Amino acid sequence: MSAKRLGRWYVLAISLCVVCLPGAADEPRSRPVVVSAEAAEIHSSGMLFDGHNDLPWEIRDKGKSSFDQLDIAREQSGLHTDIPRLRRGGLKAQFWSVYVPAETAETGDALLQTMQQIEIVKAMLKRYPETFEQAATAADVERIVSAGRVASMMGVEGGYSIEEDPANLERLYAAGCRYMTLTHSKSLSWADSATDRPRNGGLTDFGREVIREMNRLGMLVDLSHVSPETMKQALATTRAPVIFSHSSARAICDHPRNVPDDVLPLVKQNGGVIMVNFYSAFIVPTAQLKRNRDAAGTIHDVVDHIDYLAKHCGVDHVGIGSDYDGVPRLPDQLESVAAYPRITQLLLERGYDRSAIHRILGGNVLRVLRQAEVVSAGLKSGAKQ
Repeated sequence: MSAKRLGRWYVLAISLCVVCLPGAADEPRSRPVVVSAEAAEIHSSGMLFDGHNDLPWEIRDKGKSSFDQLDIAREQSGLHTDIPRLRRGGLKAQFWSVYVPAETAETGDALLQTMQQIEIVKAMLKRYPETFEQAATAADVERIVSAGRVASMMGVEGGYSIEEDPANLERLYAAGCRYMTLTHSKSLSWADSATDRPRNGGLTDFGREVIREMNRLGMLVDLSHVSPETMKQALATTRAPVIFSHSSARAICDHPRNVPDDVLPLVKQNGGVIMVNFYSAFIVPTAQLKRNRDAAGTIHDVVDHIDYLAKHCGVDHVGIGSDYDGVPRLPDQLESVAAYPRITQLLLERGYDRSAIHRILGGNVLRVLRQAEVVSAGLKSGAKQ
């Protein structure tokens, strides 16, 4: 049965409150997900590497940029993320978003504010060294995880942070940023956003120059938030695999932030990874959202997206990009970073084996990081010759 038909079957089962056959897969989607010993062992032995978490902005906004104000060593009910729940969730590595609002492109302080966000992440690493350590390479990630700490990288969210100067990419890379989302909510002078009117028909020549410089540095090109034309043109330009750090499948939820079907084979050909977002508005099936714009959905909806992308793009091209602490609404049973093991349980129930689950949890994005490093080394070596 295809993932799409399976999703429709689940919706029908819920609406009729009918369970046609015995077994976990046929129970209503509101059922509590109980993590078995097998799933717990698979989860803990894998590399859970989340593509997008907005905790730094929450620390800035709610904690006045201070971990004295919001001490994440203790559970914080106003956040999705804190250290006790990270431990329960089995997180091994994280791209911390150093997001700043798109309006900073107009106020002229995008880079300055981004550097301030980077300082918040570095303050977190310094405050909690027993939990976090900054990683610069894929090898660093593995070493830090082996030592029992959360390997931490940063991701820039919005190309306006470079203020139209490719030299600022190197500055951000040196500070620890290992990806940049080309746009955020607004189109730029050089790249079109998914949620704004197009200005460029995708990318301009300068936009392609930005991608080439990111390839040279080893900084991942992140295509979340960009228009389909920008996606396609970026995929045609890049020499390294791309990521979608926090996007889902548009075939299930027809939202412009999600990845359309005609882009999926291009991502597979490129070797990239689509890291599924947990935000309710991006994962609840379109028909259900039309009936109820405030529908939250469930963890089963998120796994539907993972399953769909695995079947239509390949299991080597799917990952996790939760968007915790960056969204106002989350699906039932994915209320915080403690909930990740439930995803492993549902993948196991749907027939995914240990190897596939480990690739989805983080093996795929780790591979992309390694390949970006190889491309970077080759480009730098060629430049020297």
